[in-house]
Amino acid sequence: MKFYDCSTAPSPRRVRIFIAEKGLDIETVNIDMRKGEQMSEEFRAINPGCTVPALVLDDGTTLVTTAGIRNYLEDLHPTPPLMGATAKEKGLIADVQWKIEFSGSMAMAEALRNSAPRMKGRALPGPDNFEQIPELAERGKTRVQLFLDRMDAMIGDKPFVAGDNYSVADIDLLILVDFAGWLKMSIPEDAANAQRWYESVSSRPSAKL
Repeated sequence: MKFYDCSTAPSPRRVRIFIAEKGLDIETVNIDMRKGEQMSEEFRAINPGCTVPALVLDDGTTLVTTAGIRNYLEDLHPTPPLMGATAKEKGLIADVQWKIEFSGSMAMAEALRNSAPRMKGRALPGPDNFEQIPELAERGKTRVQLFLDRMDAMIGDKPFVAGDNYSVADIDLLILVDFAGWLKMSIPEDAANAQRWYESVSSRPSAKL
C-alpha cells in the first residue's frame, strides 16, 4: 500500500493518526498542497479529484476519502478497534463522529476556505475553482464557536468523547480543536470536561503527528 498524505492539512492527519494508533507501517508520500502538488498531472493520475488523503492498495485500487480509507484499514486490522467492538459501540461512535463532522468540521471548512487569503478562488477542494463567500465564512465561525461551547456537555464525565474507549471520534475532535486555532478559537477555559479530555487525547504519541 501507499498512503498519500499532506503534513499541513487536517483530513490526511485523520488517517495519519489512525494508522499510528493501529501500529501500521505504510509507505507514505507527502503532497505539498501549499505548492499545489495535488493539482499536478502526476497526482491527478492517482486521484482525479485532486484531494488528499489517498490510499493506493496493493491491487492498484485507490481509496480517496478519509472514511473509505479508515473503514478499509479497520476491517483489515481490527485490533485495536477504533470504530467500536460491539454493535452498540459502533453505533455510538458513528453517531458522535457525524455530529463532529456536521456541526464542527464542516463549519470549520466553511469558515476557513471562505476567508483565508491563500484560498481566494479556491473555496472548495477539488479540480474546480469557486469564489469565496464572506457570509459563509461568518456563518462557519459562528457554528464553530457554538460547537466548542457545547463540547463540555458532549464529553461529560466520559474518558473519551464516544464512551470508554479511544476511537475515530476522538481523532476527529482533536483535529477540529487543533485546527480551530487557525481561526483563533479554542475550548472555553471553564469547560472542565473538554479541557480534561483534550489534555488526555493530545498527550498520546499519535497526536504529535
